[in-house]
This record gives sequence, structure tokens and C-alpha cells, in this order.
Amino acid sequence: MDFVNPDDGQIIPVYRVMDLDGNVLNESHDPKLKKETVQDMYKKMILFNTMERILYEAQRQGRISFYMTNYGEEGTHFGSAAALLPEDVIFARYREAGVLMSRGSTIDEYMSQCFSNRNDNRKGRQMPVHFGSKDLNFVTISSPLATQMPQATGYAYAMKRAGTGNCVICYFGEGTASEGDAHAAFNFAATLEAPVVFCCRNNGYAISTPTDEQYRGDGIAGRSRGYGMMAIRVDGNDVFAVYNVTKAARDIAVNQQRPVLIEAMTYRTGDHSTMASDDKAMHRSSKEGFLGHNKGQNCTLTRQNSNVTRFSFTTRRYMENKNWWNSEVEEEWKQDSLHQVTQALSRADKALKPPVKDMFTDVYDKLPSRLKKQHQECMNHVAKYPHEYTTELYEN
Repeated sequence: MDFVNPDDGQIIPVYRVMDLDGNVLNESHDPKLKKETVQDMYKKMILFNTMERILYEAQRQGRISFYMTNYGEEGTHFGSAAALLPEDVIFARYREAGVLMSRGSTIDEYMSQCFSNRNDNRKGRQMPVHFGSKDLNFVTISSPLATQMPQATGYAYAMKRAGTGNCVICYFGEGTASEGDAHAAFNFAATLEAPVVFCCRNNGYAISTPTDEQYRGDGIAGRSRGYGMMAIRVDGNDVFAVYNVTKAARDIAVNQQRPVLIEAMTYRTGDHSTMASDDKAMHRSSKEGFLGHNKGQNCTLTRQNSNVTRFSFTTRRYMENKNWWNSEVEEEWKQDSLHQVTQALSRADKALKPPVKDMFTDVYDKLPSRLKKQHQECMNHVAKYPHEYTTELYEN
């Protein structure tokens, strides 16, 4: 009569490809990506970080209402996105904006969404950072935690029945894994044998709650056995490691028609959001950094100084070791990125807002009489009190 002991020391290891200096640990695990592919990933990372910094400052200036940065988690974005096919469908949270950039979303599209202007493909009806693109198979982000998880499972099951030969990837944070929807998504995916890859960004905090207060046991990957899923833990700041495991997980999901769980160990270096209550200084030391490996049964993150930008550092060193990159090219691209972002921000800031009528459309095929009446009442009200509304900022 033996009880399973969670303290027996058996933990899932962290898979890596590169060391801290960008050297490949085992040549057989180097994905051998083309020079142009690696450069594109790195350049988009710099462009993305530049955009994030500018949008964060724009929120502080009152030009947009809200923002959430992705600092420290970019490796999970660009590494995983590169391993997917364009036809694979993405269900994401609000900290995977880099995945959308990897798929081809432009700076102007990001800016238009955050400024809620006439060029926003959601017509200004979502708060900032809730990106989406039907053309890029990126399902629009929603605010409530974990809602995307059972939706991803359902979509993957529909793909299976349709025989598309593609998969769904669903991103979420380790805090989200405590939600009931996460259990439903895992269980349905396993029992229905749905081709879905669950990618958990374990960034150390659920807003202000550290991992050692969130759960016990061997992290998120350790839960896979109870659901009958295959799982792997990866260094989320090692872009090649993330690429390798995502590619392998996709192959399993599509060819074996079963779900796979990836736990990417990373670290959120920025605030949870621009809300005052989400300031990182309120719940952790300013000297805290992330070395990038698990320690102990509950996968506690080991923290040290200086390693908060490891994804960019190791990728750059990898390219420099191959003579694919240098300081001069780096500085030129940073200046180019800054120019692209500031110009896009200026365009988005000056663009008109969507027409008021868009508040009443797109729910019904034909606008019901009650909504037509409400629209007319709204327009009459604005016309009666024109000094109370900045109508000149809106498209007719």
C-alpha cells in the first residue's frame, strides 16, 4: 500500500538549447534556422519592445487608456510562432502580442487598436491590448481569465472533425491555470483527443501572487499526467528551445490527434499592467531578476540580477557568433524601429474615431427596430447638446 508522495523529488526538467552566452549546448538540438529567419525574429523583437515602450509612455501621458507590456516573455512569442503554420489558429491572452507581430501584424494595426480609431478592425469597441485578426487566424483577446481555453479545445475538436490537418495553440499564464475553465479545457481536450497545444507562460506571478503561493506540486506541466496529456517544460527565454518544443508539440497534436501541454519558464519583468494597483514595486524587490530554471518540487523560479533580457541577449550572441549581426546593425535597426513606431503613433493619434453608429451594428444581420430607435435617440441627444461631445473627432 504505497501512497504517491508529491515530495519525492521527481520533477520535470527544463529543456534548453542555448546557454547564457548564446552557445548551443548540444549541436543536434540546434534547429538550424536560416540566417534570415533568425534575423527577422530578432529584429521584430526589437521593434516590438520599442513599440511597447512607446505605448506604455503614451498611456502615462493620457493618450491611451490602458496598456500591458510583455517585457521578459518575448522568447515564448517569437519562438512558438515560428514553429506554427499560418493556418494554425491562435487563442491568446493579453501578453502574447508578439505572436501576432510574428504573423505579420503591422505597427499601424497595433496603434489603431490601442487608440480605438477608425482603422481599428474591432471598430474601437475593445479596450487596448485586446488584439485580434481574422486574416492571421488570431482570435480576438478577451479580458476574463481562461475563457479562451475551452474555446480553443472546442475549435481544435472542430478542426479534427473537419480533417484540416492543422492545430490550435492556446496561450495562458500559470495564474490562469487556477481557473475552473482551465480544468474543463484540459479534460475535454484529453477525452476528445483534440489537436490543441496548451502553452503556459509561467512568468512567476499571477498579478501580485508569486508561484509559491499559487499552487503546490510540480508546476503546471506536472498536472498533465492527471489529465492524460503529454507535457514538457522549457526555458521560455531560450527562443530555439521554445521553437523546438512547439514544433514537436504541433507534430504530436496533428499526427497523433491529442493535446500537448508546454510550460515555458519565463519572467515578467514589467508591471502587470498600467493600473496603479498593478505596479510591480508593490509586490517584489526592484533587484529581482530571473536566471531561468526551476528549483524544488513546486517549480519555484530562481531569481538573480542581470538576466531580465536574456532572450534578446542570447539570440544576439548566437547571431554574433555566426557573424550574422554586429553593434552597428543593432544601432541602425533600433533607430529605424523608433522611427517606425513614433510615426505610426502619430498617425493613430490623429486619425478620427469610428462613427457612433458602429456601437449598434454587427450583432444582428439586420438591425432590429429597437436598435434603430436607440441609434436615432443617441444622435438626437448629441445634436441637442453638441458642446458636451467632441463630435469633430468622430467619423460621420
